[in-house]
Amino acid sequence: MSRLAIVYAAHRNIRGHARSRMALSQQTIRFVTTQDEVRLAWAQCGPGLPTAPAMVKAANWITHLEYDWESPVWRHWVRFLCEHFQLLRYDERGCGLSQQDVQDVSSANWLPDLEAVVDAARPAEPFVLLGISQGACASIAYAVRHPEKVSHLVLYGGYVRGWALRENPDHVREYSALVDFAELAWGRPDPLYRRLFTKRFLPAGSEEQLQWFDELCAKTVRPAMAGRLLRSRGQADAADLLGQVRVPTLVVHARGDLVSPISQGQQLAAGIPGAEFVQVDSPNHILLEHEPAWQRFQDAVLDFTGVKSRAEDRLFDRLAPREREILAKLVGGLSNTEIGKALFISEKTVRNQLTRIFDKLGVANRAQAIVFARDHGFRVDE
Repeated sequence: MSRLAIVYAAHRNIRGHARSRMALSQQTIRFVTTQDEVRLAWAQCGPGLPTAPAMVKAANWITHLEYDWESPVWRHWVRFLCEHFQLLRYDERGCGLSQQDVQDVSSANWLPDLEAVVDAARPAEPFVLLGISQGACASIAYAVRHPEKVSHLVLYGGYVRGWALRENPDHVREYSALVDFAELAWGRPDPLYRRLFTKRFLPAGSEEQLQWFDELCAKTVRPAMAGRLLRSRGQADAADLLGQVRVPTLVVHARGDLVSPISQGQQLAAGIPGAEFVQVDSPNHILLEHEPAWQRFQDAVLDFTGVKSRAEDRLFDRLAPREREILAKLVGGLSNTEIGKALFISEKTVRNQLTRIFDKLGVANRAQAIVFARDHGFRVDE
């Protein structure tokens, strides 16, 4: 069957969010139907700059293309990636906005589902491929099969083998018990049942973050599907593919990760030729916004992909020459009246131009514009 992409009525303008430092393009959700007749939801968003590099994020556990924008668990991930890349992401089968009533959720579908989304969305190639948690296995398989399409491979919190295939019998028994418990208690109204599971993902999470993650779990995965998805992770195995990866690879892993032990990240980096390994100091499987490890992850990704310097150079490309002149005067400490006199324009024109500048930079006022310009290396002599 031909793959079909249809527009979902969900456009989301991210520019106004208080944490957003750039004007982001709208998120548009679409669907693609896979070869085995499963409907997958995917979305794209970016910094509004056509020159921003493309990134494809493979699916991972517990995502929802809409809820992720608001969740304190995922929103900083999505916003960071959309501020620096033309991001393509999707909900896995059985999860989020993708089809829920699915018969086959085995790990064998991870690669063809990723291929289906990429074929439908057609991101600019070569693109950065990001695999988080089980998304690492799918990303490795994709990079091996399509090396010409991948410029950089970034793996965070990934693993070589799923929990059921690992050599540590205690780990296997522990995780198997958690899966059994999830099948029994996932749909119960008392979140304390799910809390045993979510606490492994966010052991250092605040009560608000844990509550959000509990709610995300309940909203994105039906009780009957939760155990099936968890069991599918147990059978994932990328061991035979590691040595075949031929694209630059960065492996980042949290030192205290309980879901995917750091030994798994070390094995990934050791098995992939030339891979870089970065350990971040966190107990969380999902890095939280205010922990130092999150900043370390961002720096590592931007440095590895070469986006950091290019992104800061491009931040002000959206400004017209006159707008750059006005911003330079503003950063230099001039008032509207002084800017008008220096540039031989009226004070009203200065105000109108500043409004457009604020809008393009995604800031609300003069003070924010000055801080933004200084933080991002705007040169007063531009």
